Amino acid sequence: MLSVHLEGGRVEVVKGPRPRRRAGHSLVRLDVAGICNTDLELQRGYYGFRGRPGHEFVGEVVASDTPELTGKRVTGEINLACGRCEWCARGLGRHCPNRTVLGIVRHPGAFAEYLTLPDQNLHVVAGRIPSEHAVFTEPVAAACEILDQVKMRRGEPVAVLGDGKLGLLIAQVLQVSGAKVTLVGRHESKLRIARDAGVSETVVAGAALKRAGFPVVVDATGSREGLAAAVGMVRPRGTVVMKSTIHDAVALDMAPVIVNEITLVGSRCGRFEPAMRMLPKLHLAPLIAARYPLARAPEAFAAAAEKGTLKVLLEGQAASG
Repeated sequence: MLSVHLEGGRVEVVKGPRPRRRAGHSLVRLDVAGICNTDLELQRGYYGFRGRPGHEFVGEVVASDTPELTGKRVTGEINLACGRCEWCARGLGRHCPNRTVLGIVRHPGAFAEYLTLPDQNLHVVAGRIPSEHAVFTEPVAAACEILDQVKMRRGEPVAVLGDGKLGLLIAQVLQVSGAKVTLVGRHESKLRIARDAGVSETVVAGAALKRAGFPVVVDATGSREGLAAAVGMVRPRGTVVMKSTIHDAVALDMAPVIVNEITLVGSRCGRFEPAMRMLPKLHLAPLIAARYPLARAPEAFAAAAEKGTLKVLLEGQAASG
């Protein structure tokens, strides 16, 4: 079996045995997987990571204890919760203190010909949704999480900072859900994608960062400067949603946060059910920059790390021929 290994900043393709399926888990043959900014941060040393990354995927279940899953095309939630703690009892397994996380924390990731996940983590992909769109389920769920955390009125102005992969998804999700979105970015080609998808307004960062008064601002820049910019654009008693995960420490002047009584909301994973309902409403094809077979993962990572690149996909052996 081919799989991707990260260690010391190096991306390697290695051979090894198929993973053994534990009771209650399914064995999934990879169709397609997506490289996201978190994977690139893991390569740079985030979490002190070494091992197999990858948490955005679509694949076919080849063995399972759940007959209804066998042979089905699935995607999967990335948090493997213990099922016994207070957080799990509250339906918040993604905050389980005992959890492992696919491709991030103590569970081998999806960048391999085969992977395993608990049956309860898997969601069957509707036949009308192509795999290259369904692979966006996890980041779309992260975008939908904002709607669970922050109550927005229809037509409420929202600024989204960052025109990368996640920023474009967040802008679309919030727009489709009724917000009046202003996407702030640095790349005209990406801002055009947002406009074509129906986002209300797109502006270039230099001019937009002087604007203030938004009730909600989402930082999806993936940069150390993004959070300070978001704080500068939100109105008093407004909300800043923090979506950037970066390896470096972030310095923030807390005086305006305290004086203006700004609410800072950390935002990570979300529920897959609303994300899968959202997928057909989004413009996803323009977000795909390139596709590589799994065997060319080092090239794929290098392409994904190039400034301005959107989603790079890794294809399993069956998908790539």
